[in-house]
Amino acid sequence: MTTRLSHVSNLEAEAIFIIREVAAEFERPALLFSGGKDSIIVLHLALKAFAPAPLPFPIMHVDTGHNFPEVIKFRDRVVAENNIRLVVASVQEAIDQGKIQDVTGPRSSRNRLQTGVLLDAIEKNRFDALFGGARRDEEKARAKERVYSFRDEFGQWDPKGQRPELWSLYNGRYNAGEHMRVFPISNWTELDVWHYIRDAEIEVPHVY
Repeated sequence: MTTRLSHVSNLEAEAIFIIREVAAEFERPALLFSGGKDSIIVLHLALKAFAPAPLPFPIMHVDTGHNFPEVIKFRDRVVAENNIRLVVASVQEAIDQGKIQDVTGPRSSRNRLQTGVLLDAIEKNRFDALFGGARRDEEKARAKERVYSFRDEFGQWDPKGQRPELWSLYNGRYNAGEHMRVFPISNWTELDVWHYIRDAEIEVPHVY
């Protein structure tokens, strides 16, 4: 008899393989967690990859200060239930310290302010790999990302300087000050994400 995995099961197996590879290859990885559906799935996959052992790396939330209260409560409960170390990088704290300037206006967003706060947190915690929930189907720029997406010492991404990933072989080499962004669900579509949430009965914040 031949057992064939479903499409979503194949995606799950690929993502778990990537997460385990990073944990074995890098010294100080962390998982970016926003409380959105994609980061929730990456965290679920990471927990599944190492179960029954605890998660061997922390999660990091770059907090804009404009989150829904339900999302923060959900984050804190997930962290407590799974005994996860949480690192919070606060945009509001950076504004209060005068490191960055807040944006105002009816359509203002703090999303762009997250970049400097994120890079400061990476340097402070000496993270060398960060898991993210980006998917190639989201937009043209993300379609160019590799699974192992190299960032230079300034945190910059050069699409022409990325490494080939033939036969699912990933190059994790980096120099001091550089780091890797890793996207385990890069090959998933939004429909795959919702099917997985349904099939695995994964909880998401009520605001969804």
